[in-house]
Amino acid sequence: MSLYVYGIARSSHPDLPEHAAGVGDPPRPVRVVSQGRIKALVSDAPEKVRPKRRDLLAHQDVLRQAGESGPVLPLRFGGVSPDDRTLLSVLADKEEYYVERLGALDGKVEYNIKATHDEDAVLYRVLSDDPALRESVEAGRRSGGGSHEDKVRLGERIAQAVQVREAHDAQLVRTSLEGLAEEVSAGPQSVGWLTNLSFLVARDRSAELVNAVDALRQEQPHLSLTVTGPLPPYSFVE
Repeated sequence: MSLYVYGIARSSHPDLPEHAAGVGDPPRPVRVVSQGRIKALVSDAPEKVRPKRRDLLAHQDVLRQAGESGPVLPLRFGGVSPDDRTLLSVLADKEEYYVERLGALDGKVEYNIKATHDEDAVLYRVLSDDPALRESVEAGRRSGGGSHEDKVRLGERIAQAVQVREAHDAQLVRTSLEGLAEEVSAGPQSVGWLTNLSFLVARDRSAELVNAVDALRQEQPHLSLTVTGPLPPYSFVE
């Protein structure tokens, strides 16, 4: 039977409680497959692994419980091995890497931070920072907007100024917070986000990071910052 794999830990890592249940309906019991200095947390895989809410939560809960006792290298939802032998081969081949990562991640958690602009607030900020552009906007209002060409040119100037501000603020978020992190990983970009960053933070500095985000919100009210964490360190494992 194929195996569903949740994560990888040191061989000395405490086992999960006997009642620990994984994915599937009914939930499959969680067990370990050991190789040298490491072991994988696994259960029998359902016939079809689908991102249903119950299974997503079960995956997260196994990693949460395991992470309370020490570092765990988390696999993303849906990791399946054909059998124990195949998994043991992978663990043996990558043992040195996994041991190194477990050491690097010991006592650390991940926080993901996404930043966007409040449209009205960033426009106000852009015009406040550029007197010439602000005067052009006010002149346009006094004249009823001017010709179509005037409106297009002004719109292009405003859009360009906003783009410059976006690049500036994306870097600002990183430089304001990276001093609190052991590592920083840039996540995939998407329309609407200025930046999508994951920070690897010592668990005992978590409050410092959250407070720094709150301070940044106060200093830059045109920024909208979303914080997710603490998380297993998904972004810092190959």
